Amino acid sequence: MNIVVLVKQVPDTEAERTLNPEDNTVDRGAVDPVINYIDEFAIEEGLRLKEAHGGEVTILTVGPERATESIRKALSMGADKAVHVSDEALHGSDAIQTAKVIAKALGTIEWDVAVAGSEATDSRMAIVPALVAEALGVAQLTLARKVTVDASTVTIERVTDTGYESVQGSTPAVISVVEKINDPRYPSFKGIMAAKSKPVTVLALSDLGIDPGEAGLANAWTQVVSFENAPPRAAGQTVKDEGNGGVQIADYLASKKLI
Repeated sequence: MNIVVLVKQVPDTEAERTLNPEDNTVDRGAVDPVINYIDEFAIEEGLRLKEAHGGEVTILTVGPERATESIRKALSMGADKAVHVSDEALHGSDAIQTAKVIAKALGTIEWDVAVAGSEATDSRMAIVPALVAEALGVAQLTLARKVTVDASTVTIERVTDTGYESVQGSTPAVISVVEKINDPRYPSFKGIMAAKSKPVTVLALSDLGIDPGEAGLANAWTQVVSFENAPPRAAGQTVKDEGNGGVQIADYLASKKLI
Protein backbone atom coordinates (compact mmCIF):
# COMPACT_ATOMS: atom_id res chain seq x y z
CA MET A 1 0.00 0.00 0.00
CA ASN A 2 1.25 3.45 -0.91
CA ILE A 3 0.27 6.10 1.58
CA VAL A 4 0.63 9.85 1.17
CA VAL A 5 0.38 12.08 4.23
CA LEU A 6 -0.52 15.72 3.66
CA VAL A 7 1.48 17.93 6.02
CA LYS A 8 1.29 21.69 6.50
CA GLN A 9 3.80 23.92 8.24
CA VAL A 10 2.09 26.55 10.41
CA PRO A 11 3.10 29.28 12.87
CA ASP A 12 3.63 27.90 16.37
CA THR A 13 0.25 27.83 18.12
CA GLU A 14 1.95 28.60 21.45
CA ALA A 15 3.18 31.97 20.14
CA GLU A 16 1.33 35.20 19.40
CA ARG A 17 0.25 34.95 15.78
CA THR A 18 -0.41 38.03 13.68
CA LEU A 19 -1.42 39.12 10.20
CA ASN A 20 0.90 41.09 7.95
CA PRO A 21 -0.70 44.54 7.44
CA GLU A 22 0.88 44.80 3.98
CA ASP A 23 -1.33 42.10 2.47
CA ASN A 24 -3.51 40.79 5.36
CA THR A 25 -1.97 37.31 5.18
CA VAL A 26 -0.58 35.32 8.11
CA ASP A 27 2.83 36.67 9.12
CA ARG A 28 4.67 33.36 8.97
CA GLY A 29 8.04 34.93 9.68
CA ALA A 30 6.97 36.42 13.01
CA VAL A 31 7.08 33.15 14.97
CA ASP A 32 8.77 29.78 14.70
CA PRO A 33 7.17 27.34 12.22
CA VAL A 34 6.02 23.87 13.29
CA ILE A 35 4.15 20.92 11.82
CA ASN A 36 0.43 21.51 12.04
CA TYR A 37 -0.51 19.79 15.31
CA ILE A 38 -3.26 17.55 13.93
CA ASP A 39 -1.07 16.52 10.99
CA GLU A 40 1.15 14.63 13.43
CA PHE A 41 -1.79 12.28 14.03
CA ALA A 42 -2.11 11.87 10.26
CA ILE A 43 1.60 10.99 10.02
CA GLU A 44 1.22 8.42 12.78
CA GLU A 45 -1.83 6.87 11.10
CA GLY A 46 0.04 6.69 7.81
CA LEU A 47 2.92 4.90 9.50
CA ARG A 48 0.54 2.45 11.17
CA LEU A 49 -1.10 1.65 7.85
CA LYS A 50 2.33 0.95 6.39
CA GLU A 51 3.22 -1.31 9.33
CA ALA A 52 -0.04 -3.23 8.88
CA HIS A 53 -0.08 -3.51 5.09
CA GLY A 54 3.45 -2.77 3.85
CA GLY A 55 4.33 -0.21 1.21
CA GLU A 56 5.68 3.33 1.55
CA VAL A 57 4.74 6.57 3.25
CA THR A 58 5.30 9.77 1.29
CA ILE A 59 5.01 13.21 2.90
CA LEU A 60 3.43 15.87 0.68
CA THR A 61 3.83 19.53 1.63
CA VAL A 62 2.86 22.74 -0.11
CA GLY A 63 4.77 25.64 1.38
CA PRO A 64 7.82 27.91 1.34
CA GLU A 65 11.42 26.74 1.43
CA ARG A 66 11.53 26.73 5.24
CA ALA A 67 8.84 24.01 5.26
CA THR A 68 11.79 21.65 4.71
CA GLU A 69 12.23 21.70 8.51
CA SER A 70 8.79 20.17 9.02
CA ILE A 71 9.36 17.70 6.21
CA ARG A 72 12.52 16.42 7.88
CA LYS A 73 10.69 15.96 11.17
CA ALA A 74 7.99 13.95 9.43
CA LEU A 75 10.68 11.83 7.77
CA SER A 76 12.40 11.31 11.13
CA MET A 77 9.14 9.86 12.49
CA GLY A 78 9.46 7.07 9.90
CA ALA A 79 8.13 8.27 6.54
CA ASP A 80 10.13 7.10 3.52
CA LYS A 81 10.29 10.13 1.24
CA ALA A 82 8.69 13.50 0.57
CA VAL A 83 7.38 15.79 -2.15
CA HIS A 84 7.65 19.53 -1.50
CA VAL A 85 5.72 21.93 -3.71
CA SER A 86 7.45 25.29 -3.30
CA ASP A 87 6.87 28.35 -5.46
CA GLU A 88 6.85 32.06 -4.63
CA ALA A 89 3.65 32.40 -6.68
CA LEU A 90 1.82 30.34 -4.02
CA HIS A 91 1.99 33.12 -1.40
CA GLY A 92 -1.49 34.02 -0.24
CA SER A 93 -3.20 31.06 -1.91
CA ASP A 94 -6.50 30.11 -0.31
CA ALA A 95 -7.96 26.67 0.42
CA ILE A 96 -9.41 26.21 -3.07
CA GLN A 97 -6.12 27.00 -4.79
CA THR A 98 -4.13 24.89 -2.31
CA ALA A 99 -6.42 21.90 -2.84
CA LYS A 100 -5.92 22.17 -6.60
CA VAL A 101 -2.13 22.20 -6.15
CA ILE A 102 -2.27 19.19 -3.82
CA ALA A 103 -4.48 17.30 -6.27
CA LYS A 104 -2.00 17.98 -9.10
CA ALA A 105 0.93 16.96 -6.89
CA LEU A 106 -0.80 13.68 -6.02
CA GLY A 107 -0.85 13.02 -9.75
CA THR A 108 2.94 12.72 -9.63
CA ILE A 109 2.80 9.99 -6.97
CA GLU A 110 1.55 6.42 -7.00
CA TRP A 111 -0.85 6.26 -4.06
CA ASP A 112 -3.75 4.34 -2.57
CA VAL A 113 -4.75 6.54 0.36
CA ALA A 114 -3.93 10.13 1.25
CA VAL A 115 -4.15 10.94 4.96
CA ALA A 116 -4.49 14.47 6.34
CA GLY A 117 -5.25 16.19 9.60
CA SER A 118 -8.85 17.35 9.84
CA GLU A 119 -7.88 21.04 9.96
CA ALA A 120 -4.94 23.44 10.11
CA THR A 121 -4.38 25.50 13.24
CA ASP A 122 -3.67 28.68 11.26
CA SER A 123 -7.00 28.73 9.43
CA ARG A 124 -9.41 26.25 11.09
CA MET A 125 -11.33 25.81 7.82
CA ALA A 126 -11.28 21.98 7.76
CA ILE A 127 -12.16 21.79 4.06
CA VAL A 128 -8.92 21.02 2.17
CA PRO A 129 -9.14 17.19 2.39
CA ALA A 130 -12.70 17.26 1.03
CA LEU A 131 -11.71 19.73 -1.71
CA VAL A 132 -8.79 17.51 -2.75
CA ALA A 133 -11.04 14.45 -2.96
CA GLU A 134 -13.59 16.40 -4.99
CA ALA A 135 -10.92 17.69 -7.37
CA LEU A 136 -9.68 14.13 -7.96
CA GLY A 137 -13.11 12.51 -8.06
CA VAL A 138 -12.18 9.99 -5.35
CA ALA A 139 -13.77 8.93 -2.08
CA GLN A 140 -13.53 11.33 0.85
CA LEU A 141 -13.58 9.79 4.33
CA THR A 142 -13.39 12.68 6.79
CA LEU A 143 -13.14 13.19 10.56
CA ALA A 144 -11.92 9.64 11.18
CA ARG A 145 -11.25 8.38 14.67
CA LYS A 146 -10.42 4.89 13.36
CA VAL A 147 -9.28 3.63 9.95
CA THR A 148 -9.46 0.05 8.68
CA VAL A 149 -8.19 -1.06 5.28
CA ASP A 150 -9.17 -4.40 3.70
CA ALA A 151 -7.74 -4.85 0.18
CA SER A 152 -9.16 -1.90 -1.76
CA THR A 153 -11.86 -1.02 0.79
CA VAL A 154 -11.35 1.65 3.45
CA THR A 155 -13.70 1.90 6.42
CA ILE A 156 -13.61 4.68 9.00
CA GLU A 157 -15.44 5.60 12.16
CA ARG A 158 -16.40 9.23 11.57
CA VAL A 159 -16.84 11.44 14.61
CA THR A 160 -20.29 13.09 14.87
CA ASP A 161 -21.98 15.31 17.45
CA THR A 162 -23.71 12.28 18.95
CA GLY A 163 -21.05 9.58 18.61
CA TYR A 164 -19.70 8.11 15.41
CA GLU A 165 -20.87 6.57 12.16
CA SER A 166 -19.25 3.96 9.92
CA VAL A 167 -18.34 5.21 6.45
CA GLN A 168 -16.83 3.08 3.69
CA GLY A 169 -15.15 3.82 0.37
CA SER A 170 -12.79 2.28 -2.13
CA THR A 171 -9.23 3.29 -2.92
CA PRO A 172 -7.91 5.70 -3.94
CA ALA A 173 -9.37 7.67 -1.05
CA VAL A 174 -8.62 10.84 0.88
CA ILE A 175 -8.90 10.45 4.66
CA SER A 176 -8.85 13.17 7.31
CA VAL A 177 -8.27 12.23 10.93
CA VAL A 178 -9.02 13.76 14.33
CA GLU A 179 -6.88 13.82 17.46
CA LYS A 180 -8.65 10.84 19.04
CA ILE A 181 -7.30 8.43 16.44
CA ASN A 182 -3.87 7.65 17.96
CA ASP A 183 -0.85 8.88 19.91
CA PRO A 184 1.88 10.18 17.57
CA ARG A 185 5.35 8.71 18.09
CA TYR A 186 8.41 10.81 18.84
CA PRO A 187 11.31 10.82 16.38
CA SER A 188 14.16 8.62 17.60
CA PHE A 189 17.82 9.62 17.27
CA LYS A 190 18.20 6.92 14.62
CA GLY A 191 15.18 8.32 12.79
CA ILE A 192 16.54 11.86 12.92
CA MET A 193 19.85 10.76 11.43
CA ALA A 194 18.16 8.62 8.75
CA ALA A 195 15.88 11.50 7.72
CA LYS A 196 18.89 13.48 6.48
CA SER A 197 19.41 11.05 3.59
CA LYS A 198 15.79 10.38 2.64
CA PRO A 199 14.77 11.75 -0.78
CA VAL A 200 12.79 14.99 -1.03
CA THR A 201 11.46 15.94 -4.47
CA VAL A 202 10.93 19.69 -4.90
CA LEU A 203 8.36 20.80 -7.46
CA ALA A 204 7.35 24.22 -8.78
CA LEU A 205 3.93 25.09 -10.14
CA SER A 206 5.27 24.71 -13.68
CA ASP A 207 6.20 21.11 -12.90
CA LEU A 208 2.53 20.47 -12.11
CA GLY A 209 1.22 22.21 -15.21
CA ILE A 210 -0.31 25.04 -13.16
CA ASP A 211 -0.12 28.60 -14.43
CA PRO A 212 1.19 30.91 -11.66
CA GLY A 213 -1.72 33.17 -12.55
CA GLU A 214 -4.06 30.58 -11.06
CA ALA A 215 -2.43 30.77 -7.63
CA GLY A 216 -1.49 33.40 -5.09
CA LEU A 217 -3.22 36.19 -3.23
CA ALA A 218 -4.21 38.22 -6.29
CA ASN A 219 -6.12 35.24 -7.71
CA ALA A 220 -7.54 33.79 -4.49
CA TRP A 221 -11.24 33.02 -4.23
CA THR A 222 -11.24 34.32 -0.66
CA GLN A 223 -9.29 37.15 0.98
CA VAL A 224 -9.02 38.96 4.29
CA VAL A 225 -10.23 42.46 3.41
CA SER A 226 -9.37 44.10 6.73
CA PHE A 227 -8.50 43.28 10.32
CA GLU A 228 -7.81 44.97 13.62
CA ASN A 229 -6.22 43.86 16.86
CA ALA A 230 -8.56 42.79 19.62
CA PRO A 231 -9.03 45.55 22.23
CA PRO A 232 -7.44 45.08 25.64
CA ARG A 233 -9.60 43.05 27.97
CA ALA A 234 -11.70 45.39 30.09
CA ALA A 235 -11.91 45.04 33.86
CA GLY A 236 -14.75 42.84 35.05
CA GLN A 237 -17.77 44.13 36.91
CA THR A 238 -17.85 43.26 40.58
CA VAL A 239 -21.17 42.50 42.23
CA LYS A 240 -21.27 43.04 45.97
CA ASP A 241 -24.09 41.06 47.45
CA GLU A 242 -25.98 43.10 49.99
CA GLY A 243 -29.14 41.12 49.67
CA ASN A 244 -29.78 42.04 46.07
CA GLY A 245 -26.87 40.25 44.39
CA GLY A 246 -29.15 38.03 42.32
CA VAL A 247 -31.04 41.02 40.98
CA GLN A 248 -27.81 42.80 40.04
CA ILE A 249 -26.55 39.72 38.15
CA ALA A 250 -29.89 39.34 36.37
CA ASP A 251 -29.86 43.02 35.39
CA TYR A 252 -26.31 42.67 34.05
CA LEU A 253 -27.17 39.59 32.00
CA ALA A 254 -30.27 41.34 30.65
CA SER A 255 -28.17 44.37 29.63
CA LYS A 256 -25.99 42.02 27.57
CA LYS A 257 -29.11 40.38 26.08
CA LEU A 258 -28.09 37.04 27.55
CA ILE A 259 -31.45 36.57 29.27
